[in-house]
Amino acid sequence: MRRVGVLMPFAEGDPETQLRVTALRQGLARLGWAEGRSLRIEHRWATTPDADSMRRFAKELVDLQPDLILTDNTNLTAAVLQQTHTIPIVFVQVGDPVGSGFVTSFPRPGGNATGFTNIPLTMTSKWLELLMEIVPRTVRVMFLFNPPTAPYAQRFFEPFKAAASSIGVEAVASPVHDPAEIETAIAAFAREPSGGLIVLPSAFMLVHRDLVIALAARHRLPAVYAFRFFAQNGGLISYGNVAADAFRQAATYIDRILRGAKPADLPVQAPVKFELVINLKTAKALGIDVPPMLLARADEVIE
Repeated sequence: MRRVGVLMPFAEGDPETQLRVTALRQGLARLGWAEGRSLRIEHRWATTPDADSMRRFAKELVDLQPDLILTDNTNLTAAVLQQTHTIPIVFVQVGDPVGSGFVTSFPRPGGNATGFTNIPLTMTSKWLELLMEIVPRTVRVMFLFNPPTAPYAQRFFEPFKAAASSIGVEAVASPVHDPAEIETAIAAFAREPSGGLIVLPSAFMLVHRDLVIALAARHRLPAVYAFRFFAQNGGLISYGNVAADAFRQAATYIDRILRGAKPADLPVQAPVKFELVINLKTAKALGIDVPPMLLARADEVIE
């Protein structure tokens, strides 16, 4: 029996966790791996996005000496790579694996890690474009991020800032470190009119997604998010990759590595499908008339 460690940033009972884990299991089953017979999966749930917790769970998995470890997000991947340079790692939902030092390049990873990215560095420009399309009067945009769990924030902020400057929009970087700072930052920003919000995804923002969504609604800030579940939970609009699809793809790399392939020989893959979700109920609550052309492009409209 082969053993695979899985390190996730959500609680085990989180609906998003269930979607991702189910997709992974289905992918492995289609490739002939029977959980409990030919494969054993060891899960760890790093539900608090602090460095000590992530390091502890990473060490627990490495100490088990599995055949492979699957990591979900940048910080958990970094935590595992700090513990081992020999156990193969397949990462999922990592935004900038080259800039983070996980791989040498996309076509030739060069180490013990490879996997699947979720958002290109230029995605922030696309989020700004969507925000301007849905609320053209926007003149100021807050870029909300958590530095400890988004060490890549500056690399995403630069193209966002350049895109904002090119259309005469003020880009405001807003680092936050705890829920109180989220509330303070959004409330202060919303005191001036014609503002919008873009939330950079990270483990911290995913854990506190309901708070961010509620504050955006309370302060009547149109907001763009990276993942479908933000819009499903009441966020105005989301645009990003389909996480469950990435986990199904990850099963193919797990299969290949368990059958002898080396991570260094498996190229990092970028997402090929992005989905646009619009919450029409939230738009109406904010007094926003969503352009018909934007609604027509949406993969899902929540009413």
